[in-house]
Amino acid sequence: MEPVKQVEGSAYPFGMKNVDTDIIIPAHFLKTVTREGLGKGAFEALRKDPANVFDDPKYAGSPIIVAGDNFGCGSSREHAAWALLDMGVKAVIAPSFSDIFAGNAFKNGILTVVLPQEQIDRLMEVAESDPITIDLETQTVTTPFQDRFSFEVDPFRKHCLLEGLDEVGLTLTRGDAIRDYEQRQASEKPWLARGTGLAA
Repeated sequence: MEPVKQVEGSAYPFGMKNVDTDIIIPAHFLKTVTREGLGKGAFEALRKDPANVFDDPKYAGSPIIVAGDNFGCGSSREHAAWALLDMGVKAVIAPSFSDIFAGNAFKNGILTVVLPQEQIDRLMEVAESDPITIDLETQTVTTPFQDRFSFEVDPFRKHCLLEGLDEVGLTLTRGDAIRDYEQRQASEKPWLARGTGLAA
């Protein structure tokens, strides 16, 4: 997982409320066994409207989505986070998120930022013409117009995102401690180590 320290650039001024995971990535895309290519199916139903924000060249490749309340509700499909990543999204700013979506986003290196609706409204305005910067270290969202909004983030999630640690990476950082424990167990309880290659 790539470290997330700062996300800066244009943002999709999306704003839609109650966007469920089926809107983010429809069920017929869930048959895939790879994460690649899911970005093409992201927001498929909305993209049928030629005026949709996701196909507007002005916002092409934007790393940020400014969304409405309750983003990512609905089913627990992790494909929703994969689809956003595949389209280049590294952060979503909204007044609230589904807990399951926020968890899936975090595990895949997407920063979810919760801000009050009035600040979302301001960022929607800014996104129409100017970039937005999210700084995870200082926990702030800023604009070229001196807007500065603070957000809360779980300290553990912040650490993992800053260091680029997913669950596997986090486990590997404890490699020495795990190895010491296994060797101690093999020495103290050799009957448990039979057949594992750890027995003396």
